[in-house]
Amino acid sequence: MSQPIGVFDSGIGGLTVLKELLRRLPGESFVYFGDTARVPYGTKSSETVLRFSRENVRLLLDRNVKMVVVACNTASAEAVPTLQKEFDVPIVGVIAPGVRAAVGATRGGAIGVIGTAGTIRSGAYRDGILALRPDAQVISQACPLFVPLAEEGWTDRGVTQEIAREYLDVYSGTGVDTLVLGCTHYPLLAGVIANVMGADVALVDSAVETASEVARVIEERKIAGNGGGDFHVILSDTSPSFNDIAERFLGRSTSEIELVSM
Repeated sequence: MSQPIGVFDSGIGGLTVLKELLRRLPGESFVYFGDTARVPYGTKSSETVLRFSRENVRLLLDRNVKMVVVACNTASAEAVPTLQKEFDVPIVGVIAPGVRAAVGATRGGAIGVIGTAGTIRSGAYRDGILALRPDAQVISQACPLFVPLAEEGWTDRGVTQEIAREYLDVYSGTGVDTLVLGCTHYPLLAGVIANVMGADVALVDSAVETASEVARVIEERKIAGNGGGDFHVILSDTSPSFNDIAERFLGRSTSEIELVSM
C-alpha cells in the first residue's frame, strides 16, 4: 500500500512523534501538518479544539492518507474519541499509548505526569492511568517553560537545569518511579529531566509509545506501506526560524514546505 500516514499537531512539537515514526517504520511515507497559524490549542475551548482537529483530519484525507496520528496532547485529550467515531480511517492519539506504557513500567504504582498547563488541566493522563490501575498514585505537574527551552535548543544550559529542579521538586519524597513526558517537546529535554529525577525513575516518551502503537495498527489492519521513509511537511504559517527548530526536533533537515490557509 503506497498511501502515506497523516500526522498532525497544533505546531511543531509533533515532529518528535514524526521522528519516532520514521525510525520505527522506515517503509512508510508520511504527511505532517502543523497548524502553526492557530497554535496553541491548550488555551482554546474543547469545542474549538475539536473543530480544528476535524479540519486537520480532512486536510490530511485530501492527501489520501490511510491513517491519522494525532501528535498533539491537547487534541488527543479533547478530540480523538470523537474523531475515531466520525472518520473511517484508523486514528491514533499520543495519550493512550503513553498511559499503557506508564502503567506497565511502574513498579510501585506512583506515576508522575508532566505536560503543558492545558494537558495537565484536562486530566487525560491521570484519568487514563487510573482507569487501568485504580490504585495508582498520579502526581501531575505543568512545566510550561519546557516548551520555549526546547524550541531554543537550550537542552543543557544551567538555567534549564534550575527550571527542571523547580518543576520536578514536587516529586521529591513521593516514591514516583515512572514519569510520563506528556508533551511532544519534552523528549528534547529528557537528559535534563532524567538527571533531576534520578536513574531509578523510568521516563515514558509518548512519541516512542505512539510509534509502537501505529506499528501495531498497521500490522493488525494489514496496511503496511512500500514507501521509502519520506515525508512532506504542511504548515498553516511559518517563520524564519522554522527550519532550524524543525531540524533539532527531527534530527534531519526538512524538504520544501507547503503552506495552506485554514
